[in-house]
Amino acid sequence: MTEEKFSIKKRLKSFVYAFNGLFFLLKYEHNSRIHLFAVVCVTAAGFWFKIKPLEWVAVVFACGLVFAAEIINSSIEQIADLVSPEPNEKIKNGKDLAAAAVLIASFVAVIVGLIIFAPYFINIFKT
Repeated sequence: MTEEKFSIKKRLKSFVYAFNGLFFLLKYEHNSRIHLFAVVCVTAAGFWFKIKPLEWVAVVFACGLVFAAEIINSSIEQIADLVSPEPNEKIKNGKDLAAAAVLIASFVAVIVGLIIFAPYFINIFKT
């Protein structure tokens, strides 16, 4: 394998590919829009409650984890459907595992959200 020379132009083009992936995700993967809506709501709540910087870090990581898992899940589904358009138990298992990763990431994000936002909501009802 020959080593390719570093190219700023090629590195910038890689961002174009990545943004194409994000646009594809939001256009064709319906669950990604649900995740995006949740991110908007959580971000609004974060500003409303003026959460602390470390709480923002946790929120950003949780949201990023969910989106990264959704992107990986969607890419596995795309490739699996290309490789095996007809029903196949191993392909189904792989797709189910990828979906489970999104589910786990979402559960973790909800737990992080509850840990961060529950005290703020409780304070609203105390006053």
